[in-house]
Amino acid sequence: MKKRVLVTGPYGFLGKYVIDELVQNGYHVVAFGRDIKKMERLKCDDVDICIGDFRRLEDNLKATDGVDFVLHCGALSTVWGRRQDFIDTNVDGTMRLVEACCRNKVKRFVYVSSPSIYSGKTDRLNIKENEYDPGNKLNYYIESKIMAEQQLSRINDLDWVIVRPRGLFGVGDTSIIPRLINANSRIGVPLFKKGEILVDITCVENVAYALRLCLETDSAVGNIYNISNGEPRKFKQILEQLFDKIGVKPCYLNLSFNFVFAYSCILEFVYKLLHIYKEPILTKYNVCTLGFSQTLDISKAKKDLGYVPKMTLDEGIEKYAKEYNKN
Repeated sequence: MKKRVLVTGPYGFLGKYVIDELVQNGYHVVAFGRDIKKMERLKCDDVDICIGDFRRLEDNLKATDGVDFVLHCGALSTVWGRRQDFIDTNVDGTMRLVEACCRNKVKRFVYVSSPSIYSGKTDRLNIKENEYDPGNKLNYYIESKIMAEQQLSRINDLDWVIVRPRGLFGVGDTSIIPRLINANSRIGVPLFKKGEILVDITCVENVAYALRLCLETDSAVGNIYNISNGEPRKFKQILEQLFDKIGVKPCYLNLSFNFVFAYSCILEFVYKLLHIYKEPILTKYNVCTLGFSQTLDISKAKKDLGYVPKMTLDEGIEKYAKEYNKN
């Protein structure tokens, strides 16, 4: 009998790849989400749908009934918004789902967190899982992810695993690459330090694979794992490779970090003062992400999970470019 895995955020960028990875490897998936139209598109022989909201305990109890594992990919994932919305979804919603898992005796809960918790105004290379500031409040998303991790790590009635995947990209990405292409066509891609910063990004297929390994590896229980492609490259090098593959001439906007960061601080202050919840054109987090190197140490995932990326960065860029050019 196939093991049943509940996946939250099933129609999101990562969620769709997770479902494909699980189905292709003999699991039966229960897709759990709110949007009925999007959910209906996911339904097939090995995918059941469960309409509900993981912020509601009663919905979680229904969704986790008879489930072996939970992959919690759902989140309010944006750099700007109301603090309470992030707490309600990413912290309280997660803990209500955990409570339902405990009541229904789910075997394992895998939580997709974020390496944005490592972010700050400094270069950071080969970051290990314990090397972060628990008081990091660069934005509400980061704060909520840290809070959720802390609360989950105190749970004793449920086997849990936490995963922090870095910079997901691939076909269907609506965040990283489309923003870069859009910026390139409008004003130019912002560059700090002439684009020499090191970035660590991950093919989304590799993240889905790593999450499956977390279900299948008993030694993963109670641990936290960084996930990336393990191929750090200079930001400008990645841009030029991508733009060359899609036939776009790169346009750059060389900027002073201190000036732009100060401007982002002013913008955020004004937006908060006026209660504007639309994302500002610049945020402190975005400026820090573009302004400083950040690479992850993935040796723990390699050792414990046997994780070896199955798609290289070059292959991921080639795949994305082929789909982009076709459409």
